[in-house]
Amino acid sequence: MTGFSLVLQQRHTSALHQTLLSESTNGAPCLVLFGTNDIASDPWDRQRRLRLLSYELVGDQTSAASITEAIARCKAENLTLGVARSQLTDSPAGTAEIDEDDRGLLKHLRQELGASVQLVSLRIDADGWSARLWPDTRSAIAADYITVLGDGLTLYGAHKRESADFLARQDLAFGPKLGRYLRGLRVGVVGCGATGSATAMLLARLGVGQLALFDDDIVDVTNLNRLHGARRADADAMRSKVDVLTREITELGLGVRTVPFRGWIGDPAARDALKACDVVFGCTDDHDGRLLLNRFAYFYLVPVIDMGLAIRPAEHGRIAELGGRVTVLAPTGQCLICRRVVDAEIARDEALKRVSPEEFERRKREAYVRGGGEPAPAVVTFTTATACMAVDELIQGLTDFRGSGWRWHGVRRFDLLADRRPGAEQDEHCPVCSNADYWGRGDMQPFLDRTGQ
Repeated sequence: MTGFSLVLQQRHTSALHQTLLSESTNGAPCLVLFGTNDIASDPWDRQRRLRLLSYELVGDQTSAASITEAIARCKAENLTLGVARSQLTDSPAGTAEIDEDDRGLLKHLRQELGASVQLVSLRIDADGWSARLWPDTRSAIAADYITVLGDGLTLYGAHKRESADFLARQDLAFGPKLGRYLRGLRVGVVGCGATGSATAMLLARLGVGQLALFDDDIVDVTNLNRLHGARRADADAMRSKVDVLTREITELGLGVRTVPFRGWIGDPAARDALKACDVVFGCTDDHDGRLLLNRFAYFYLVPVIDMGLAIRPAEHGRIAELGGRVTVLAPTGQCLICRRVVDAEIARDEALKRVSPEEFERRKREAYVRGGGEPAPAVVTFTTATACMAVDELIQGLTDFRGSGWRWHGVRRFDLLADRRPGAEQDEHCPVCSNADYWGRGDMQPFLDRTGQ
């Protein structure tokens, strides 16, 4: 393992902050259970990485009952135990005492759970959160960075590289910190068509250092009116969309490391690349892909910024409806199912078409499935404007320039010159956004607890 990082749910850090810095509790250490995101091969450096995800707070470290409960949960659910402390002074004596406590707890864990068990040591101090991983009792590994995910995306101890020279004018607006964060981020773009190609090009120019591009399609002549970077020669040669975008971003000369993946986002071969991302943009137009990303955001605590464009023509060349949508998926926001963005029946038919096209065609002839209709209308100015809305939301998550946190769900009606924030009634039985048992669960079998994966 060459890299270790943490993602903490904001609801957990708020509770820990209150407990660890409270006079009434005397800063008693707390126990935290972590889900696992084991990245076997990071697509940018081919190294193994471990990202642990805050899953649940279980109690006071000084309580024998809490430790017994935590050990039982780790054994039954394949979780990793962590201990959170406050340390407002960094004296050598205090650090040595914490190290000795960590070693003692790890020895106890290994007696109960086996020699491969690891321990997370989480600390809050005057500079925020920091963490170390104890793979054994000899020495600990410092976290590369810590992300706190909630109303936005807060980063600690990470992305310390310098903001790039080509971002000088951007730095005048937000300061160099945004550029430093973006240079270290690993960002995925799922779907590299109209909105996806615009999103990828915008992210490259914004300063994102690592991009993963996912798409299974090739360039067609009908794409050329809206696919950023595509040329007629690409359509003639039937080049893949991800390869065309990779070429265009590389030729910008901005130092962006781009990894193309040609295939469907649910393919097992895509999982490491997807799991390695800090943020994902959902630019796919298929319901099955959206359903997968919908679950992924909550399981792996990776915010997914999903987008879509709807154009409904009317008679005589008029437009009945023209709107771009951006939805942020992360705990504690409502998911695409509750917002009625995805249709499970259409997703089922799309999955059948992908895995068994002959059966899909047979069922379509018999009117058992939907699909195969006319292509949806698309106009480059509006697909690009929707991509801009989505990328703006990443900036908002990192800087809170609006002072209001994520805009969880927004629609821009281009035909009405109006921005709207449609409400949605959350289904209390929704297994994704109403059930915290999945939030930060990470790796499990089957993947994302989806049957057939």
